[in-house]
Amino acid sequence: MKVLVVGSGAREHALAWKLAASPQVEELYAAPGNPGMARVADCVPIRADAIVELADFAESLKVDLTVVGPELPLVLGIRDEFERRGLRLFGPTRRAAEVEGSKAFTKRLCQNYGIPTAPGEVVSSRQQAAEVASKLGLPVVFKADGLAAGKGVLVCRTEEELDEALERFFERREFGAAGERVVVEACLSGEELSFLVVTDGKSVWPLPAARDYKRLRDGDQGPNTGGMGAFSPAPLSRELASTVLSQVIYPALKALAHEGRWYQGVLYAGLMLTADGPKLLEFNCRLGDPEAQVILPRLGGDIAPALLAVARGEMGSPEITVERQASACVVLASRGYPQAPETGHPISGVEEAEASGALVFHAGTAMADGQLVTAGGRVLSVVGVAGSLREAVDKAYRAAEQVRFEGVQFRRDIGRGFADG
Repeated sequence: MKVLVVGSGAREHALAWKLAASPQVEELYAAPGNPGMARVADCVPIRADAIVELADFAESLKVDLTVVGPELPLVLGIRDEFERRGLRLFGPTRRAAEVEGSKAFTKRLCQNYGIPTAPGEVVSSRQQAAEVASKLGLPVVFKADGLAAGKGVLVCRTEEELDEALERFFERREFGAAGERVVVEACLSGEELSFLVVTDGKSVWPLPAARDYKRLRDGDQGPNTGGMGAFSPAPLSRELASTVLSQVIYPALKALAHEGRWYQGVLYAGLMLTADGPKLLEFNCRLGDPEAQVILPRLGGDIAPALLAVARGEMGSPEITVERQASACVVLASRGYPQAPETGHPISGVEEAEASGALVFHAGTAMADGQLVTAGGRVLSVVGVAGSLREAVDKAYRAAEQVRFEGVQFRRDIGRGFADG
């Protein structure tokens, strides 16, 4: 089987690492890839959003399966272009991917089809936003309608923070076209949970539960980021899993199908476990990052034929198991992230971290004159896998301490409050 992985982050490195272990994958490509992915795949210099060029490449090499990591190509319609050419791709169509591409669309979907979510409204002006915020009462959340790389969400707990959000969205226009419409909703309280399923539109296969950490600093302080770490398994009873499936996942798939948006791929539900039950914070149309880095190492079996079956629309029962292990991911980020990350700093210690038994997935890295250097905000994901969550967390942090680059920053509380003995 010839397989192409689209993307260049730690999520895509984790996917390439897992697919490279498949006995059915004879040739593995990554576009554009990164220095870490280059160790397991042939990297080709095609941007992840260059849909026609990617389709040309896959067509020329007769690629059997393309697996898309990031949301942008999916929202732009890469599945539609590949289908037009008779090429198999794991991921939803453009119209189905709108569950992530437009938070306003998802809010309407939830409200129209009874999917539990926070009270809120879609607005397009400062005055409308202020009126909705006043009606809901503090705290409130502002969400940019379009894609904003995980940074288009502002939580307003005080009048000062509300004024700042109004300024950033409607005066300074910091989020550009993504912020032309804004979802203003009540701020939910409780524990967060990432609940991901693989689906062909008919059958659903839940992936191991994970929890990620969106805030930059310990104790969930600082700005929202694309994700500073994660662990798996997250606390999830069978009863709660059944509730999420019956109240969120199946209704969403049914609603999308009713609107002619048949969904195939990974459907990611970001949930808040409130006193009134689970409520949807967001849908994503792909694997989470950093959730993928803790979920994929816990999967036993060969994922390549399972992903190909979904791409064909005939998932059946995947021959994949969930290992009785735990995993924890610590994201090493550049100084200045998420607003203005520094780049170009030499990185050392990756080999030592890997030698300690950890997995190191590359994200914002590049090679410069034979030296590995920082090239983005989130630089590396360091993952520990062990028999217990406590051991996995300790393993990840021991390895993270081995890696060095100027201005490195990372949270030191990933999984700490949940680690078992």
